[in-house]
Amino acid sequence: MKDFLFVLDLDFTLWDCGGTWCDHSIPPYTLKEGKVFDQNGLEMKIFHDVMHILEELFHSGADLAIASRTSEPLRAEDLMKLHGIYPYFHYKEVYPGSKISHFKSLKKKTGIPFERMIFFDDEPRNIHEVSKLGVNCFLVHGGLSYEMYKASYRQIRSNELV
Repeated sequence: MKDFLFVLDLDFTLWDCGGTWCDHSIPPYTLKEGKVFDQNGLEMKIFHDVMHILEELFHSGADLAIASRTSEPLRAEDLMKLHGIYPYFHYKEVYPGSKISHFKSLKKKTGIPFERMIFFDDEPRNIHEVSKLGVNCFLVHGGLSYEMYKASYRQIRSNELV
């Protein structure tokens, strides 16, 4: 896993912000009994398997990055910190615009070729666009699951052996 860059989207991949994107949540956020809420009381919930995935990747020495097109990067950063996931990520490309820009920046910062990047996102348009760079892209439904993460990595490894 150390020889890949794992790149993750935020909204609907790592978390659900009360059924919408973090751009539409209303800060300030509060942490109550281990749960994060926006000002309107909507729970900003990390998907079930996300912490386990992040811990496994981080402790394996893998490089982790965020690529998010949010127009509210400070909200995203606040939520990452409140959920305790901020320190897991070595690289953070969190700003509006095409994810092509995010990936070109990641390649420049890391020196890792696109073919050695694994990307999880819930939006088909992002998967379609980024896959043209040669990135290994996987479409997420209902949040990133442990099964999907492991199956994706196995698929990439088996393709290398061919």
